[in-house]
Amino acid sequence: MHTQRHALPSSSIGTQRELISDHFGAPGRGPKAYLQAALHADEIPGMLVTHHLRQRLIELEQRGQIRGEIILVSVANPIGLAQSEHGVLHGRFERDSGINFNRGYFNPVPALKSGLVGKLGANATHNIALIRQIAREVVSAWQTKTETEALKKILLGMAIDADIMLDLHCDSEAVLHLYTGTPLAEAAAPLAALLGARAVLVATESGEQPFDEACGRIWWELAAHFDDVPIPPACLSVTVEFRGQLDVSHALAQADAVALLAFLAHAGVTDGAPVPLPAPQCAPTPLAGVEPLVAPHAGVLVFAAVPGQIMQPGDLVAEVIDPIQGITTPLHASVGGMLFARTLQRFVQRGGGVAKIAGAVAFRTGNLLGQ
Repeated sequence: MHTQRHALPSSSIGTQRELISDHFGAPGRGPKAYLQAALHADEIPGMLVTHHLRQRLIELEQRGQIRGEIILVSVANPIGLAQSEHGVLHGRFERDSGINFNRGYFNPVPALKSGLVGKLGANATHNIALIRQIAREVVSAWQTKTETEALKKILLGMAIDADIMLDLHCDSEAVLHLYTGTPLAEAAAPLAALLGARAVLVATESGEQPFDEACGRIWWELAAHFDDVPIPPACLSVTVEFRGQLDVSHALAQADAVALLAFLAHAGVTDGAPVPLPAPQCAPTPLAGVEPLVAPHAGVLVFAAVPGQIMQPGDLVAEVIDPIQGITTPLHASVGGMLFARTLQRFVQRGGGVAKIAGAVAFRTGNLLGQ
C-alpha cells in the first residue's frame, strides 16, 4: 500500500486541508476499483466500513492477492468534516455556498463526444481504453475556482477510469439500499445480493450530476451517441447507502467489509474463490417510482411504519401533530413498495422530508434525488 496526500487549495490565509487516498496493487495490471466514504461528511457508517476494509486490503496485498488496482478514500470530504457547529456536524452541504457535496460534478460527455470523433472502431476493448484516456484528460483540464471544486476534481480524477466505483453513504434511518444506472442493474446484482440490499434504485439520469453518475453515465450516453461502434457500460458505478446515520457498529461494518471484499473477488479485482451469491432480497425498481412523503405542516412526527416494511397504497406511514392547534394529520402511502428510508428527526417543518417508499412503477420526472 502507498498513501497519497492531495493538497487542497487554501480557502483562507493560514489554512490548508488535504485529501488522503490509499492505493493497493498496481495500475494497469488488472481491473481498477475505486471506493470512497463520507462524501457527505456527516454520514459516518462508510468510514468505519473502510477502516475494516483497509486492514483486509493490506493483508491481501502482502499475500500478493490483489490482481488489479484498488484506491480507497476513507474520508472523501475533509471540508465538510470540519463543518461542526455547537457539537453538530453539518457535512452534507458546503457552508458558504449551500451546494450539496454530492452534486454538481463535472460532466465530461460533451468534450468526449467531440474528442472521440473518428477515433472509435469495432474493437470494444480499444474503445474503452480510448474513452478512459480522453476522460482522464478532460477531467484534468477542469478549471476549478473553489476549494470544494478542487476536491471534486481530485476525487473524480481518481475514479473516472475505474471499472468499479463504489460511493459509500448512508441515509437518515434506513435499510441498506443502492443507487445505480439503469444499464448497470444486472452488473450490480451480485453486489446487492452480497450486501443484502433491500432496495436497488435505478435511473439513467437522476438530476444535478451526483458523483456516481459522473463516473457511470458517460458510457451509456456515448453508446447512444456513437451507436455504430461497441461501447459497453465499462464502469459499474454504484452509490451504497449503509443504512442510517446511527447504524455505526463494528459488527455491521465488519460484515459490510466482508461483503465488499467478496464482491471484489467476484469481479476479479482480488484473488480467491468467489463465494456463492446469496439470494437477492429485492429486484431493481426505478428511482422515478420512489414516493417521497413530505410534511404538510410543521409538527411532531410519529411513525407508524419502520424501514424495511412493505407498504400497500393507503397504509399509514406517520402522523404529523401540531400540539398548539390540536391537529393530527396522517400520512398514507400512495404507492406499494418498500419503505426504505425515513427521517431521523421527530419534529418536521412544512415541506420537510418524512419517508421514502420504493415503488415499482415510475411516475416522477425532473430532479429525482432532491437534496
